[in-house]
Amino acid sequence: MALQYLRQLYSLDTLDTRFVVPANAPPKEALELTELDPAQSLPVRNGQVKSRQSIEDVQPSKWHTLEFKTYLALVSLCVFFMIKAVVDVSKESHTNFAKFEHLLSDGWIPGRKVDNTDLQYSSFRSNIIPLFFVVLLHPVLRKLYDGFWRADTYTQVRSSGANGLTMGLSAPAAADARMNQRISFDVPFAMIFIVALHGLSAFKIVAILYMNYCIAKKLPRSYVPAATWIFGVGILFANEFGKGYSYAAILGTFLPSSPTSEKEQAATNFGHTLDGYGGLIPRWEVLFNFTVLRLISFNMDYYWSTASHNNSSLEKKQLDPSNLSERDRVAIPAKHTDYSFRNYFAYTLYSPLYLAGPIVTFNDYMSQLRYRPHSITPKRTALYAVRFIVVLLTMEVMIHYMYMVAIFHARPDFTAYTPTQLSMLGFFNLKHIWLKLLLPWRFFRLWSLLDGIDPPENMVRCMSDNYAVTHFWRGWHRSFNKWALRYLFIPMGGSSAPGVWGQVRSVLNKLTVFSFIAIWHDIQLRLLMWGWLVTLFVLPEVIAGYVFPAKKWSDRPDAYRYLCGVGAVGEILLLMVANLVGFALGLDGLKDLVSGIFSSWSGLVFLGVACTALFMGVQIMFEWRESEKRRGIKMKC
Repeated sequence: MALQYLRQLYSLDTLDTRFVVPANAPPKEALELTELDPAQSLPVRNGQVKSRQSIEDVQPSKWHTLEFKTYLALVSLCVFFMIKAVVDVSKESHTNFAKFEHLLSDGWIPGRKVDNTDLQYSSFRSNIIPLFFVVLLHPVLRKLYDGFWRADTYTQVRSSGANGLTMGLSAPAAADARMNQRISFDVPFAMIFIVALHGLSAFKIVAILYMNYCIAKKLPRSYVPAATWIFGVGILFANEFGKGYSYAAILGTFLPSSPTSEKEQAATNFGHTLDGYGGLIPRWEVLFNFTVLRLISFNMDYYWSTASHNNSSLEKKQLDPSNLSERDRVAIPAKHTDYSFRNYFAYTLYSPLYLAGPIVTFNDYMSQLRYRPHSITPKRTALYAVRFIVVLLTMEVMIHYMYMVAIFHARPDFTAYTPTQLSMLGFFNLKHIWLKLLLPWRFFRLWSLLDGIDPPENMVRCMSDNYAVTHFWRGWHRSFNKWALRYLFIPMGGSSAPGVWGQVRSVLNKLTVFSFIAIWHDIQLRLLMWGWLVTLFVLPEVIAGYVFPAKKWSDRPDAYRYLCGVGAVGEILLLMVANLVGFALGLDGLKDLVSGIFSSWSGLVFLGVACTALFMGVQIMFEWRESEKRRGIKMKC
């Protein structure tokens, strides 16, 4: 019984049904089948289950072979010593402990300090209790609002009985009524929410929203894409350099200033008073990057809708609008009347996803407002909540026993650490980054699921379950990846062109995409370097694919698996370097880390042992993906 519960808890169906239902398949029939056994889900195409024999050829299971039993045993042993290395340097008895002790706080685990140094996670951690109450309050208020207006009397289609006729609204009219009912709640709640968060700066946000809306609606159609992107990127730069456009600075250009006192001659104006009402999060511009993505999504979806007719698309494909596949929800434009400022306002400031995403396109959002996704069930949502709690507790235990963030922040004498300890400090620093992003993304997605909107899951796999740069970025911040594909990479030409020039163009497109992603994260040189490094590290994969094509090794699958394993070890090391530079240590910190590893023979020996361990881990990753294929799942990452 417990094993069955764990299988359901950690099944892909619980994480996100998009992983077990193909993007072009109607979800209702597929999800009914997954109820039989979520851990053994099969893809569905056009409402029909694909048999296991129709799935591409896969290798037989190797889990019971001596090779993989050895891999599992040795990798488990390595994980134990990896954790031990960081726990040891985090003890009070370590010579460097006094140099970072001031960065630690009292923890809730008896006898342990907590490493709350990271400002991003510290902010989420300190506000999780108030956010938890908001998450509980929001659906309750919606229920009360719907009950007051008796929404259930006009947003559902009722059958009259045996004759099969309907009473009341038709199905499309009921869907429109449901959408309008939800929007009528979302708009005032969003306004109250952003005023509570940002105070009077909410008016700045609304002003930016209106300017972007005018670009979509009032400019000639041919100018909309360029103007949208210029405005979006321009807002990122303006927010960074304008520091949120304080009212004091704005009004200071129009109103005369007056000194605060005879002793302090600091000039003040009415703007300083307005700036004093900054809400719970006065620096609204730090969180506005996610809203910029939604601004671009609305404009581009509207731009493409003017060249197509959504009703004809539904009729030609004979699609049921209440059972659209994910691909159709995203690609088929909303009704022309849906692109109103009211709907746009509700979408861009949708409370559950406003602070950190995940990102939902405008078309998808409007479709889900009309028809509640079949993927949302009480059981799945409850299991997803349990997974969130497990991840939260994992993070809490880690920051109570492993102080790698404080150590790198204090920059003590790194010569006091062995190469193994230095490497593990860097590795678990990346683990901390993964968890600090995973937690808010899952928290806000859980809120959205409770409210009846199903956004994509952002983190597909564990950080350690990645061996290729391209696969890694398909699964890391997945909703942003899908957004970048739809609105940036594919419009630029993608990677569809054949031949060498096609590959060169693909790399240049990826360089553009990762440069935008870097600027979107923060306008800093180290993040631009991160974006360029990631693009550069894609090249070994491209070159290896040409030099060692899989077809030529079809008769030697094991030899090809070992060859790919060697290449994957190099890719993992490159991924670590890129992310340490961009999100943790920067170039100077990376230099200290690398010099500490390569400054002695023991460091080189450790590097050899680490590469061997990575090779074994990669083989386990390969086999895990083969086991997914045997169950009919191919996640492409």
